[in-house]
Amino acid sequence: MKLFSKIFILLLTLGLFYSCSKDDATGMMTVRMTDDPADYMEVNVDVQAVQIHYEDDDPEEWVTLETNRGIYNLLDLQNDITVVITDQDEIRVGYIEQMRLVLGQENTLVTTTDEFPLLLSSQDKTGLKVNVNAQMKDQQHMEIVLDFDAGESVVEEGNDQYRLKPVVKVESITYK
Repeated sequence: MKLFSKIFILLLTLGLFYSCSKDDATGMMTVRMTDDPADYMEVNVDVQAVQIHYEDDDPEEWVTLETNRGIYNLLDLQNDITVVITDQDEIRVGYIEQMRLVLGQENTLVTTTDEFPLLLSSQDKTGLKVNVNAQMKDQQHMEIVLDFDAGESVVEEGNDQYRLKPVVKVESITYK
């Protein structure tokens, strides 16, 4: 009976250790942003938050990453120049379905003649969703480069009004 008790305790301990270590598994994520050329002087976007969604999570559950909030001129991010918008030390492992950028209200367009506000549809509330479809593994560093296409994202509505309808795609995902 003593042998059975010792084996049972050993198996229970190993099971607890395995389940704890699995729950504690983390990786790191860096998100960079870049742009293609556009026919404007500046296209400034107000990045407020970067969030990710795991495949197994509730559809309403998003993980907010530590975001380098600020206004970024997309046209400064051309010819392989990128800016880090999040550099998260740890995120849990799992299959990341989507990422979303939550934009603020300080989006502007500068042309050769003037500066105009860039109106948003719902991106300031719901965020701009981008499909990621990548697996984060334990002790892995995932780097995602988002291509925010300024030329395709600005829509002239007339009467000197412009709307930001963001066109963003994942340019690359690399693992280190």
